Amino acid sequence: MKFWLNLFAFAAVGHLTLALGPNMICYYDASSEDRVGVSKFSIPDLETAVQFCTHLVYGYAGINAETFELISLNAQRDLQRRHLATVTALRDRFPNTKFLLGLGGDKDLQNPEKYINLLEAGREKQSKFVNSAREFLRLYNFDGLDLAFQFPRNKPRKVHSDVGSAWKSFKKLFTGDYVVDEKAGEHREQFSELVKDLKAAFVPYNMMLSLTVLPNVNSSWYFNVPAISNHLDHVTLATFDFTTPDRNPEEADYTAPLYPPILEGNRLPHYNVDFQVDHWISQGVPHNKINIGVASYGRAWKMTSDSKTDGFPIVSNTDGPAPAGYESKTPGLLTWPEVCHKLPNPTNVAKTGAEAPIRRVNDPNKKVGVYAFRPANADGEHGIWVSYDDPDVASNKASFVRNRGLGGVALFDLTMDDFRGTCTGDKFPMLRAIKYKLL
Repeated sequence: MKFWLNLFAFAAVGHLTLALGPNMICYYDASSEDRVGVSKFSIPDLETAVQFCTHLVYGYAGINAETFELISLNAQRDLQRRHLATVTALRDRFPNTKFLLGLGGDKDLQNPEKYINLLEAGREKQSKFVNSAREFLRLYNFDGLDLAFQFPRNKPRKVHSDVGSAWKSFKKLFTGDYVVDEKAGEHREQFSELVKDLKAAFVPYNMMLSLTVLPNVNSSWYFNVPAISNHLDHVTLATFDFTTPDRNPEEADYTAPLYPPILEGNRLPHYNVDFQVDHWISQGVPHNKINIGVASYGRAWKMTSDSKTDGFPIVSNTDGPAPAGYESKTPGLLTWPEVCHKLPNPTNVAKTGAEAPIRRVNDPNKKVGVYAFRPANADGEHGIWVSYDDPDVASNKASFVRNRGLGGVALFDLTMDDFRGTCTGDKFPMLRAIKYKLL
């Protein structure tokens, strides 16, 4: 009954944002405006989605490696075609939505070490960054800035034989864990100071400051949580891509389990949503400041003739990323509609080879997520294994948020959801499933 009452209230207010309950943070990759064909995401598509979002994160801005000023990553689209201004102008129709500018993410690919360089650059150059960020936000009428700094990622675990695993354990007695940043302690404190300076610059203009923790970034190394928590409006944990076919080419496993699967093989105890949330809570962050991330895409490995045919993870002897999707154009990555269209349906049930359907395996306990696969044929071809969140899993994660009193859910991102409704007829099924569970 509560769901239908809230839905009726939403319909009654028309274009006012459905902003009841916890956060529904929508990440929006603006480069989708430049795509062609069915993957092109236009402003009317965005308007359909924004009504469900409490926050929209426009992705992405970057940093000038020489001046350390905040810049657009695509001036022709964002500035000359006034795309930024067009998006923030949607506030007039959706006044309950906060429009944030996302900085970094995985899009600022030129000299990604500049994020560390900024921290080491000293207060004068950091002040240039802070001032440029404040003025950029004011110029384009944003409500705040979301920091998704490209800190060095954890090194992925290698696949070892039993003998290799024993040698690795022995060697660690002398070498310790692999360190990706020997100055992480310094960078942690420098980042804390930068966060404080940004917040101080934003307060007079009532602008927000939030943090996105990218996948496989060691929170203990880079975030002095007690020092920055009070200066952040919320923290979004990108709780997915714990494993990927690029990082883990020889083994396929759950990419975003809610709770830890049985610890075996190369699995690590912190590769799950529940652990990540507990870590930030243990550092003193209020529950209602923590959002968990859900990916609207799946990660796909290429199964070989040596991979076990039952598909049950961990699947060994995989051969890196599966072929790119027709929308994603990225090996090993399939948008939700691309995954959906590979599941059994009237158009593919009789097909073979690369067009044959993939088998979905359910998660009856709602602990680790779903996966789908198609074993390789006798020639070792056309095998694929996909870990993904579908609308049902996304809804379950939203229930987890409600039950634990967390801040909300963040969808990464709108442009990989089924925004055309080609799978079931409903546009943005991932977004809707999360939002309705949060009501």
